[in-house]
Amino acid sequence: MIDSVQVLAITDDLDVCNSIHSHLSSYGRQAMCVPTSRDAVQMLSRGMKAEFVVIDTGRDQQRERLFDPTLLQMVSSDRLCILSERGDTQWQGIAAEWKIQTVLTKPLTQHDFEKLSHRQDIGIPANPPVRSSESTQSFHLEELDNNRFFLAASPAMMQLYRDIRILAPVDIPVLILGESGVGKEIVAMLLHKYHARSENKFLNVNCAALPTELLESELFGYEAGAFTGALRSKPGKFELANKGTLLLDEVGEMSPQMQAKLLHVLQDGSFSRLGGRSSTQVDVRVLAATNIDMQTAILEKRFREDLYYRLNALTLVIPPLRERREEIPLLMEELNRRGGAGLGQPINFSGRIFDAAVEYHWPGNLRELRNFVIRTLILRDQEAAYNYLRTKTQPQVNGTDALSSEDISERKSSNPTGMKDAISEIKNQTEIKMLQDALSASGWNRRRAAINLNISYRSLLYKIQQHGLSA
Repeated sequence: MIDSVQVLAITDDLDVCNSIHSHLSSYGRQAMCVPTSRDAVQMLSRGMKAEFVVIDTGRDQQRERLFDPTLLQMVSSDRLCILSERGDTQWQGIAAEWKIQTVLTKPLTQHDFEKLSHRQDIGIPANPPVRSSESTQSFHLEELDNNRFFLAASPAMMQLYRDIRILAPVDIPVLILGESGVGKEIVAMLLHKYHARSENKFLNVNCAALPTELLESELFGYEAGAFTGALRSKPGKFELANKGTLLLDEVGEMSPQMQAKLLHVLQDGSFSRLGGRSSTQVDVRVLAATNIDMQTAILEKRFREDLYYRLNALTLVIPPLRERREEIPLLMEELNRRGGAGLGQPINFSGRIFDAAVEYHWPGNLRELRNFVIRTLILRDQEAAYNYLRTKTQPQVNGTDALSSEDISERKSSNPTGMKDAISEIKNQTEIKMLQDALSASGWNRRRAAINLNISYRSLLYKIQQHGLSA
């Protein structure tokens, strides 16, 4: 798992990562790629063990980004390797300074891998064994702000990372699509990280969390006296994110009035604060994210087609967790490590918990997985965690546990107060069915679903959370 890797590669070149992954996987070994030396130091300081550290100098000539003195203190020089472009000899001096004996050039050849493979301290045999279905998996892990991280191990997520690296430098809007909880904000943070102005602010606005009036003031700001209680002027997120990146999360939930104002800002980069008489010009890279079906929303006139094409210059689609199940154990280990730092020691998940987690469909995606790991860390009860997952993977109807008439009869006969419980269970199933039908009919537009159900928007949000419903 993530506790130990054979090779830790400091590189942002996916061709190098794929080459290392492919070779080591044939030996049943594991590799990890991180973009900077600082990321490598963070991973090693958290207890990760790496038999060999490869430093790729090909794309980044900044010495301080690649050669962190702390790295030399954590890894002996005989376990370090410099990987440079062919013909580039300037790293020979650094290799001598750090007493690094191994300097390779790109592209890596079979002979280069044999140099590493035959090292006795790495423990890779000269003749690779037949790879089994239980061979250790390779992956890419990248650190982000606020203890966030991006992990890719499946082919779909590796391709997503390649697309992110291609789109990141391009200064045009990007639309990020995916189910709730798949990590759309993480992708947005990566797009900002590799943008030319990554040193400037990255701000996030949840368009579904605020009513139209508050969302307008949040995005565009207001002048003193614009409304009751506006005692002083306040800049909006567009001003605060000037020269940086602004993520419009849940943009599909934005009202028609706000859609029109947003379109105007995207067209010429100017807007006026609430109560303001002059316009403000900003230079902001706008990213948008949503979990609704945008084509359906356009057909139903819930989302402006011209705004969609303005936001949809480029699109990234994040696959749900159930479509990349091979990443679930890796994600659990990493969440376990990070959660353990604040909740006591990490726990050693049993193999059957990993098996049950891979089998479960995770409708809440990464958010649900994170909550499961944190709950297990707090309770320290793996048996309860395993039973929870097994219960979730039982045959289900419409996403909820099915109760047949025989089940209800058995409960009645085995429990004198079973009738009340059975009626409550039937009520819950009926409520869930109505919620799912209304949400599906509205394309998961929660405000429209609340109107169709004749309940308040807040009540609908509570019931969605109560029953664990997702798109």
